[in-house]
Amino acid sequence: MGNDKKKSLVFVYNADSGLFNTLTDIAHKVFSPSTYECNLCAITHSHFSMRTAWSEFLETLQARLEFLHRDELYKQYDLQDIELPAIFLKQDDGKLDVAVTANEINACANMDDLQKIIKNVAK
Repeated sequence: MGNDKKKSLVFVYNADSGLFNTLTDIAHKVFSPSTYECNLCAITHSHFSMRTAWSEFLETLQARLEFLHRDELYKQYDLQDIELPAIFLKQDDGKLDVAVTANEINACANMDDLQKIIKNVAK
């Protein structure tokens, strides 16, 4: 018998939600990209929207996907002492385990690097 349960991945950006924060992030990416604090955002999003190649990649994953900002992670899961960005595996009991650390995400030079890491986690 195969395991039909889909994994649940939770992607957490190192940025806060809300229009003002989004506009601030866009400005930061445009005017000072070398000091932008979220490599997950930088790799997967253009200045204004999700990159098409990233969206298409996500559709190939055999997993449930959830996307949160830093403040949403704190509110929904009460996790505050984890370096972000990060990707978590959500357990059956709702708890999150770090699957891809901030260091691993920040070491990615491009989308291909990030996709390779996520493919291994999503297996």
